[in-house]
Amino acid sequence: MDVVVFAAGSGGDTGADKTLLIDLDGAAKSIEAAKSRDIKQFVMLSALKAEDRSAWPEEMKPYYVAKHHADRLLEESGLTYTIVRPGALTDDAGTGNVKIGDIDTGEVPRADVAAFLAHVIDRDEAKNKAIDLVKGDTAIEDAM
Repeated sequence: MDVVVFAAGSGGDTGADKTLLIDLDGAAKSIEAAKSRDIKQFVMLSALKAEDRSAWPEEMKPYYVAKHHADRLLEESGLTYTIVRPGALTDDAGTGNVKIGDIDTGEVPRADVAAFLAHVIDRDEAKNKAIDLVKGDTAIEDAM
């Protein structure tokens, strides 16, 4: 195994306890396991604005707390990482197009997030970076 992609999540219908156990502790355990192996890259699925406490909606605070601290654990782990922070996930059909950069809000189809997660693997320009992601007009293969 060369790369870990952590895309697990407790889902929107669980309580704060499951959110913390899966989105935070599951990520922490995966980071610990990756550190004990010769992992070339750890790709973390996070959430748009996870790094900005002032942007967290009150009703989703446990989710953002988990994502925030999981991201920080990864950044401080010494592993080569890529953190992908998508906007609100939709079940729309993927378009193969995204927008990356400094983004405040937006949506993105789950299929495009999955394709982007695969796209950042082994890309030097994605290493040790956090990347905001929403739907857009740039082909995924050209987004970096």
